[in-house]
Amino acid sequence: MKKLQPLVYAILISIGFYLGEGGSGKDATLEGGKINSIIQMIKDHYVDTINTADFEDKAINSILNNLDPHSSYIPIKAFKAVEQDMQGSFSGIGVQFNIIDDSIVVISAISGGPSEKLGIQSGDRIVIVDKENVASININNEGVIKRLRGKQGSEVNISIKRRGQIKLIPFKIVRDKIPLYSVDAGIILNDNIGYIKINRFAATTYDEMIKKARDLKNKGMKSLIIDLRNNPGGYLHVANQICDEFLKDNELIVFTEGRNRSKEETYATKKGELEAIKIAVLINEGSASASEIVSGALQDNDRGLVIGRRSFGKGLVQEQINLNDGSVIRLTTQRYYTPSGRCIQKNYSENNINYFLETHSRGKEDIPDSLIYTTKNGRTVYGGGGINPDIIIEKDTNVNYLQINKMISKGWVNEFCFEKSEEFRKQNISNYKEINMSNIYNKYLYFINQKDPSFMINIGKTELSYFKNLILASISRNLWGNNTYYKILSTDDEYVQRAITELESKY
Repeated sequence: MKKLQPLVYAILISIGFYLGEGGSGKDATLEGGKINSIIQMIKDHYVDTINTADFEDKAINSILNNLDPHSSYIPIKAFKAVEQDMQGSFSGIGVQFNIIDDSIVVISAISGGPSEKLGIQSGDRIVIVDKENVASININNEGVIKRLRGKQGSEVNISIKRRGQIKLIPFKIVRDKIPLYSVDAGIILNDNIGYIKINRFAATTYDEMIKKARDLKNKGMKSLIIDLRNNPGGYLHVANQICDEFLKDNELIVFTEGRNRSKEETYATKKGELEAIKIAVLINEGSASASEIVSGALQDNDRGLVIGRRSFGKGLVQEQINLNDGSVIRLTTQRYYTPSGRCIQKNYSENNINYFLETHSRGKEDIPDSLIYTTKNGRTVYGGGGINPDIIIEKDTNVNYLQINKMISKGWVNEFCFEKSEEFRKQNISNYKEINMSNIYNKYLYFINQKDPSFMINIGKTELSYFKNLILASISRNLWGNNTYYKILSTDDEYVQRAITELESKY
């Protein structure tokens, strides 16, 4: 899969940590004391004018940042965006887009959304939004979202440029609810082995997951790979729901405990639909919070193999406190523990920067005896923060994906793959196996030379194999969707291939 730099991990994980459990929804007002007195004194007497609201936000953040890395203050606007994302939908016109050559290009119209119903097509370029020219103005993703999202039932007028059409085509679109999916794929990989990729734990994740699992069972699935790599977490109750489908009645899923919070245990409660399915869970340094609860519960109950690299180590529980202006505080009140008693939270005593970047510097670790625990059946598992896999996929220090990441960040890969997918769509190609990758890669080299003649691709054999597979997968996703994308990537994915081997053999 795509290799992420440490800063990207930090951003992904911070988003997941923003969400926590979803909180208790308590209400509070900041009252009295030295802090308010000092803020009032500054307002009354400071030599320059200050932005009071911004100053108060910074003051609150400063206090919370000194507690732990995950207690946080969320201003009103940011809170609305976080809640919208985690509720599993937003209101807009319903298109997936990329910015290519400084214009907004529709990659696909979302199924069932207002744009699809009006006939907006892949390849359409959005040129005008509500009489404003949006082409060649250095627009970014945030600028597009700001213009196209809006209140459900509101109207937006756009004009698009379509290939083969001389004049712009106008559309009046009534915004509607658009689903945000948290389960990226559900496919059969190898005979009867299924694969489900979960990107976060949102309000709709359980329903999405169980729907995919039922479909795979109908196709003959006997074993399942659950991919939680780079999943930053989300709602605790959703993680518990998913565990409940795999675990037997009264098996412990997780427990929490805090200084002013009594121990609270969560158990599997019902006959799960997936109790007879063999399981392998994939995790890495970007797997955190709810991802760690799922992988820890399955591991400690000897229910499934955990494969990959030690997870991030976010085991602090935040409760949500609603402030009277609509902003919220997420305050850490408890810690998560796996069924064997392992605390998921890693050490955070040094500083927040090192805490978030620690995953990048990990090597082989010596775990002291005090951090050795046993599973339900007596297997040895290890504490120390995060979930230590049963089977470790070591980092290959000989590979270097820097050039590939640079081409991706410049948008070249997306642009090339989009152009090729449009060509193949016109040729009515119906299967990715019809695509000649040697020919496609030569065309990509020519494309890059046109973009920047000074850019010389110099990558190793392993990196080249991965990159060709990524190009094929990206072209295919534009044509046939996420399931095909992940099916192609899985063929060159060390984690997935190891999971297949384990599920097919001794496990």
